Amino acid sequence: MQEIFHQLQGLFIGAVPTSLLFIILVLAYHFLVQGPLTAALKERRARTKGAVEAAHEAIAKAEARAAEYESKLRQARAEIFKGREERIKQWNAERDAALDAARKAAGARVNQAKSELETETAQAQRSVQASVAELATQVVRAVLPVAAGGSR
Repeated sequence: MQEIFHQLQGLFIGAVPTSLLFIILVLAYHFLVQGPLTAALKERRARTKGAVEAAHEAIAKAEARAAEYESKLRQARAEIFKGREERIKQWNAERDAALDAARKAAGARVNQAKSELETETAQAQRSVQASVAELATQVVRAVLPVAAGGSR
């Protein structure tokens, strides 16, 4: 058994440099590769998360701007429609005023024509009245000589 322990002792002593080299390699791997790699992965995750958050913020800002744009667009359309309605009301008022003026002018012309007709009618009646006596005289003269010539 002593011999087995002795052989094991030799193996352990021979394994010490390999074990030390293995431990040094593991530590070197940890400090030279795994540490920077872990830090790079953390930074990458942070940047990715930051980029996603930045993208969400950009999307939210874009949606807010779109909503603001649509609000301004609706407001501008409302102003355009309001201006259009005001112009239509103004045109209607101008049209109504022009129609009223035309009606008044036509009424005035009708009244003037009526008064002219009445004046002409009165003048014609006076003329007829004035000529009635003369015509009666002429009729009597024309009828009397014929009646006087036939009764003689």
